[in-house]
Amino acid sequence: MKRVFGAKKNKEPPPTIQDASERINKRGESVDDKIKRLDAELSRYKEQIKKTRPGPSQEAVKARAMRVLKQKRMYEGQRDMLYNQTFNLDQVAFATEGIKDAQQTMSALKSANKELKGMMKTVNIQDIDSMQDEMMDLMDVSNEIQETLGRSYNVPDDIDEEELMGELDALEADMGTETEVDSVPSYLQPDREPDLDSELNLPAAPSGHAAPYRQNAQGEDELGLPAVPQASLRG
Repeated sequence: MKRVFGAKKNKEPPPTIQDASERINKRGESVDDKIKRLDAELSRYKEQIKKTRPGPSQEAVKARAMRVLKQKRMYEGQRDMLYNQTFNLDQVAFATEGIKDAQQTMSALKSANKELKGMMKTVNIQDIDSMQDEMMDLMDVSNEIQETLGRSYNVPDDIDEEELMGELDALEADMGTETEVDSVPSYLQPDREPDLDSELNLPAAPSGHAAPYRQNAQGEDELGLPAVPQASLRG
């Protein structure tokens, strides 16, 4: 049967946008190279026209330059067409990538939504409220236990308000007196003259007259030292 009807040929997959864009870009590069060669040839013809005198020779050079210029314009038209095709392919590729990104985003959102719904099924708002109420009750019980354990023992309860205020007034008066006495030095306290000699404990200043000099019969002074003549003291 295969010899009569022939075997079915496998179809090649259609080219992708990237493949088509690469192929067009290669063609564009080839056309650019041809245009560069034509530009170099036109530059040589231009120099020849300048050096050639007007006449048949110059007209021949101009004819060749005109032919090259026409080829250049044709290649430039092809290059522009290829550039437009590449631009269109880039736009389609950009749109395709955007749609793919949107599909992935939607798939991720659907998966997250499904997972969130499954998690929400395990959470009951009533259970949360009940747990909060139970926690508040436990905190109240804990506070009562702490207050009970913090009670003081053997504290007299027969003190009235007047006795308390009198005790506080007396304590405040005692503290004020001690603060005033301790904080103000003696020489700054009012109604008291400072006694610098007693506070500094300095010896008394000598008077202007010297004490009389005394000696015993042996010629010694009060300390038992040889007496010094009065003439040498007067000097």
